[in-house]
Amino acid sequence: MTIAEVAEALRVSRMTVYRLVNSHAIHAVRFGRSYRVPESAVESYIEHSAVDEAELNTDDDGGSADH
Repeated sequence: MTIAEVAEALRVSRMTVYRLVNSHAIHAVRFGRSYRVPESAVESYIEHSAVDEAELNTDDDGGSADH
């Protein structure tokens, strides 16, 4: 996938994808001046970035939302 295709799939900007590639959050292969990102790398990034439902049900201090 190209950087533009990854950006469209993740619904982020191309600059965000470049940042993810440069920070090694998403694996990419460089061909000359351009990058190609394997679909498996995008899928892996999504799986590792998924928010667990339990994380959504707690507030910032780690306790329950009921005070």
